[in-house]
Amino acid sequence: MSGARITFWGAAGQVTGSMHLLEAAGARILLDAGLFQGRRAEAAALNANLPFDPRRIDAIVVSHAHIDHIGRLPLLVRHGYHGPIYATPATRDLSAVMLPDAAHIQESDAAFLARHGKQGPASDPLYNLADAIAVQDLMVGLPYHRIHYIRKYLAFEYTEAGHILGSASVDLRLSEGGNQRIVFSGDIGRSGLPIIRDPEPPTGPIDTLIVESTYGNRDHESTATSADRLAEIVKRVAGHGGKILIPSFALGRVQELVYALHQLGKAGRIPIIKIYVDSPLAVDATAVFRMHPEVFDRREQMLMQSDQVFDFPMLEYIKSVEDSKRLNTLNGPAVIIAASGMAESGRILHHLANHIGDSRNCVLFVGFQAEHTLGRRIQEGSLKVKIFGELHEVRAEVESISGYSAHADRTELRSWIKALGGPVKRAFVVHGEAAPAAAMAEILKQEGVREIVVPQLGESFDL
Repeated sequence: MSGARITFWGAAGQVTGSMHLLEAAGARILLDAGLFQGRRAEAAALNANLPFDPRRIDAIVVSHAHIDHIGRLPLLVRHGYHGPIYATPATRDLSAVMLPDAAHIQESDAAFLARHGKQGPASDPLYNLADAIAVQDLMVGLPYHRIHYIRKYLAFEYTEAGHILGSASVDLRLSEGGNQRIVFSGDIGRSGLPIIRDPEPPTGPIDTLIVESTYGNRDHESTATSADRLAEIVKRVAGHGGKILIPSFALGRVQELVYALHQLGKAGRIPIIKIYVDSPLAVDATAVFRMHPEVFDRREQMLMQSDQVFDFPMLEYIKSVEDSKRLNTLNGPAVIIAASGMAESGRILHHLANHIGDSRNCVLFVGFQAEHTLGRRIQEGSLKVKIFGELHEVRAEVESISGYSAHADRTELRSWIKALGGPVKRAFVVHGEAAPAAAMAEILKQEGVREIVVPQLGESFDL
């Protein structure tokens, strides 16, 4: 068997920072290159200190365009990486809007902290706009199910992960000194979600599986239940003149919420109030969705009727800073959807600062909140939270709907493992906090996987 080796440089023992170094067939391949998120100083140190020389990496294979999976690509380019970056066409196009936005946020946050005398090493931008743009010159778009050779004895193909537009699992074949198959799940999506097609696991015997575990220990609400709860919350909060603030990932979650609110409005299940998507990135990401209807799930009723599902009379997209600021002086009810999804940056912070102290309002979480993020602290019931360095009392009600998560839950993860067909010789459990990762390891054991490891940051293993 070949002398392949895997080292886990992110999303190991935690959720964010996905980055795994595969050394095989004379090549050094990165699977993802994501940003760590969480406590500012801790995340900044992890992000800034690259554990290898980027100039010695031969290729990068990206699973999807969320920042915790692509956010360090500009940093690698800044430090000399110049090889190919493989992605599906939709991921390539989404990266073109996600990465410049990440650079802009870092530069804006640094400037804000400097103006308020709070700058320091943790606030220094990791890269600039030029670095983010330079990434695009290296991106190579590969469609699903097209085998591509990175080296003579190392090939891979993408299969649908069902997580967000363009998301993929990576099916690697190593034929040097014998045959070995390595599968990287990426982030596994859910069956039955709107817009995105269902996951399509790569089938057959697998020597090494690298699998995510974000929700390995819990199940989500059904999508139907989630729609009911969303309608109830909007009706109730709007009924007493409040605003519903939804921290949301600009990519995937915003489009899913727009689709859901469009359906509810069309059915008369929510009152006629203004819905604002206040995120330049979400506006641009939605434009990319419009560019790629070829990967939509055509079994969805609204999508069977029309591709124009991201626009309707109640909805307004906000790009300018001036229009965003005006939202904070609105009278009457409204829904405000703004990035970032974990309330760590972006315009949602300004809306929270202006509205979290009003008991008429509601902060609605519709996605995963990582440890040590502002979103997690609000979700877990903190009575006071710090926003832009100032303490704010939390008087708004706080709600969570898990059914809009783009991550597979415990039952769906098990179904994905079963659908692989197996057998799976060994599995590495990544992209999960301790309890979900341990639960995922138990699922794998029950499904007959012989060797299971939950790696920690920096650990290496021979394959």
